Amino acid sequence: MQRMKALLRARHSFTRKVGFFRSFSALPDYVPNNNLQDQVLVEGKANSRAAILNRPSALNALNTSMVARLTRLYESWEENPDIGFVLMKLVKCFCAVSRKLAAVFNFLKGSGRAFCSGADVVALYQLLNEGRVEDFKSFFETLYKFVYLQGTYFKPHVAILDGITMGCGAGISLQGMFRVVTDKTVLAHPETQMGFHPDAGASFYLSRLPGYLGEYLALTGEKLNGIEMIASGLATHYILNARLTLIEDRLGKLSTDVPSVIENSLAQYGDLVYPDKESVLHKIETIDKCFSHDTVEEIFYALQSDEVASEREENEAASSYDEWCTKTLKKMKEASPLSLKVTLQSIREGRFQSLDQCLAREYRITVNSISKKISNDFCEGVRARLVDKDFAPKWDPPSLGDVSKDMVDCHFSPFNELEPELELPTATREPYF
Repeated sequence: MQRMKALLRARHSFTRKVGFFRSFSALPDYVPNNNLQDQVLVEGKANSRAAILNRPSALNALNTSMVARLTRLYESWEENPDIGFVLMKLVKCFCAVSRKLAAVFNFLKGSGRAFCSGADVVALYQLLNEGRVEDFKSFFETLYKFVYLQGTYFKPHVAILDGITMGCGAGISLQGMFRVVTDKTVLAHPETQMGFHPDAGASFYLSRLPGYLGEYLALTGEKLNGIEMIASGLATHYILNARLTLIEDRLGKLSTDVPSVIENSLAQYGDLVYPDKESVLHKIETIDKCFSHDTVEEIFYALQSDEVASEREENEAASSYDEWCTKTLKKMKEASPLSLKVTLQSIREGRFQSLDQCLAREYRITVNSISKKISNDFCEGVRARLVDKDFAPKWDPPSLGDVSKDMVDCHFSPFNELEPELELPTATREPYF
């Protein structure tokens, strides 16, 4: 307990220094969604809290105010010794927390069919077009700090992802102790298709997937369902969507701060599942063979070579293999060549870095990528896919051969003295993933 108090005092010093957290009202908040602050609602009584993502019309896409509010809520809940637990309805995702005598369950849930479709990239695109670069950077600084807060939370944390989870939506939910998925869960990282890179800690958890599955997901933007997330280790429990109310009732009755008790409760309603025969996880040996290469060009060549080789065999397995190679190549050819190379290097570096190091590097990549010193691929990708929707981006550089090593390295370069690096409280918070 004394150690906990000391850590909290030290963190207070950090937060005062950066001016990041503000106080909040613990009263329930049910105001209609006509205010930015109300895009994350609060439900709660004396011993419970719930944070609810409330932008269903935008698939709960995140903006700066939403992430800042989540941070204030998490910070306050972590420090409050009196918070007990929360019972939820229509849960999309929730977080349970506690390490003190009273049980603490902080639930993060989404209203609508998506848990979180990622960042509001159209709004970010508009910020850049309006020259509001500092506002753009503020979003990512706020987001990455929240990801680190969640990844180092002092109390047990449960996240249930029941719906579409893309990009940084995964970043704000996959860093905790328990990660529960359902038959409605769909995870994807489509950033390279928009001239960006998987961020919000993605280079940390994707690089720790079996073999080279992380490189495959990051470079192609392909999806995983809940069963595949369990099999690959991204999730800890699988529960059918229809049984979520049972979990909700069960967790609502708990009064404990012991992770094993939470684990047993989740396991009680968990379902035992295995990937079906069409799952990409059955191609893990092929993925390793193709995506283990050092360069994107070599990955392309491996896929093309294996495709040609498979055509020589006249059997159903070879046909399926050939179809997978063709589909994979097509997805990668649609992506920004520069983003592919930056993303591959980011995932590879993430294998040997801690969460804070990954976030600091991702922040550098993000800021350097919008400087337009090398390319304008992010704005072009968003324009082509989400604004004009012509799906015909004009990437710059246009091909892998035109992307030089210096162009890639520039994204990873430390900032000069005029641009501050991402500052995280590593002295007082250590990730446990």
